Amino acid sequence: MIHFFELLISTVAYRPYVFVFFACYLFLAITNIGWKRTALFTALAYAVAFLCEWSSAVAATGFPFGLYYYIDRTSHRELWIAGVPFMDSLSFTFLSYVSWELATTLLGRVKASWRDVQAVNGGEVRRRWATAALASFLMMYLDIIIDPVALLGDRWFLGKIYYYPGGGSYFGITLANFLGWYFVCFVIVRLFVWLEKIVFGKSPNQAVGEREYRYKALGPVGLYFGVLGFNLFMTFWIGEQTLGVVSVIVTLPLIALVALPLYRGFEAQDAA
Repeated sequence: MIHFFELLISTVAYRPYVFVFFACYLFLAITNIGWKRTALFTALAYAVAFLCEWSSAVAATGFPFGLYYYIDRTSHRELWIAGVPFMDSLSFTFLSYVSWELATTLLGRVKASWRDVQAVNGGEVRRRWATAALASFLMMYLDIIIDPVALLGDRWFLGKIYYYPGGGSYFGITLANFLGWYFVCFVIVRLFVWLEKIVFGKSPNQAVGEREYRYKALGPVGLYFGVLGFNLFMTFWIGEQTLGVVSVIVTLPLIALVALPLYRGFEAQDAA
């Protein structure tokens, strides 16, 4: 047990960028859905991601991400669980949540002014099937930027931690991997919506930690594009100019998609 906690502390020191994003996620999630729901979402998202990664890479079934293998070169300095890096599965908690919250903002109503930006009907929109579908698309979209540069981890501080034995058609990444990310996010969101009803029902006292603050609707936008921007920066930093330019071009329609409801919110406020 002592060795476990030593590795956990070492993991935080070795992968600080992951835990910065994770800390931002905890703040957003707790202030949006309360700390108890956040704990449930975190445990569920980690479990689903871990099982899917273990199935694809360790059990070598190829489901749902396609066949790939982890390269264990860091288990002496960071936490691995049953052949899967802890930080890898943990990343899915904040990636799936921020994609879900961003989808909620895009499909809901936004009240925006220069002094404040708020999602008006987030609680209702968050539980729709369409929101889960859009969230899954948004997380898959993130992976279009993330995985190509992660595959080149030996050229930056991520390290070479995995590979596809048969290569892949998109800068070395298989199309099955992108579909796997969509599947994982969809399962996480819909399972959480189902479990939330069972565990919490409609009891208001389970929402401990929820807070209202100015520009709250911009939090998911900031974290989503923070993760995206970090990976774009690393792409150019290691000298992958072609991949970087393609990633920027891929990102532009997404920026327009996110900017549109915010613009409409400002427009509606001005009209009022």
